[in-house]
Amino acid sequence: MDINEIIRQVTEEICSKYGVEGQAPAASNGKSPADMAKYIDDTLLKADATLEDIRKVCDRAKKYHTASVCVNPSYVQFVASQLEGSGVTPCCVIGFPLGATTPEVKAFEASNAADHGAREVDMVINIGAVKSGDWMLVKRDIEAVVNAVRNRAKVKVIIECCLLTDEEKVKACTVSKLAGAHFVKTSTGFSTGGATVEDVRLMRETVGPEMGVKASGGVRTYDDALAMIEAGANRMGASSTEKIVSGEKGSGHSCTNCGNCKNMCPNGNIEIRKKLY
Repeated sequence: MDINEIIRQVTEEICSKYGVEGQAPAASNGKSPADMAKYIDDTLLKADATLEDIRKVCDRAKKYHTASVCVNPSYVQFVASQLEGSGVTPCCVIGFPLGATTPEVKAFEASNAADHGAREVDMVINIGAVKSGDWMLVKRDIEAVVNAVRNRAKVKVIIECCLLTDEEKVKACTVSKLAGAHFVKTSTGFSTGGATVEDVRLMRETVGPEMGVKASGGVRTYDDALAMIEAGANRMGASSTEKIVSGEKGSGHSCTNCGNCKNMCPNGNIEIRKKLY
């Protein structure tokens, strides 16, 4: 069976099932704010981040024992040295934030990052190939990174949900799984929207229990984090670690991922998503 037929069958199954089921969140299982740290990739991806900014993130991650620190590749060696012996994993992004480089370039970037201490890499999927329906290229792109860091680093595939239809999200997750990735991830945080509960739930439904799902972009409070975990996320990208682990509640605003935020969200959120990282 070729890849297009596999994708077609999975998409039909998931989209049909998702229309009927998948709406009820899982139980919170008594997750306290302090429990949230182990789910967090403490993240700083701003272009103007300084070495001192990165050092502070590493110190924060060690203080709260987060899952990882996620940075741009030029900082991963420094991060690895800062985190040595702490149990916090060095992580970096690949092909970020557009995903438009070739498989060969992404593979080299990922291998170089692993050489310098990255033990997780968050690669951006080839979004244009997804929108074009070129699933062979999408699969080859992901496999190139998976093979480049095999036995050295886990691979998370950022599918950039805000730019995809639900059908494309299912297909992108299916191909990521076929290509051997370890996680699928909602967003870069640099496009038109971030993580939503609905997207996380759909991604978990698609990949099943054996693969990771990372919610990223807009996870800023304990309430946000808990909602993502209840929807099926087992990792979150966040730069608001203190707020999350201190149990800070949400404002009651719920982002609808409408993509219309310019200087201010029309639904009441005073921060636009592009500035959350």
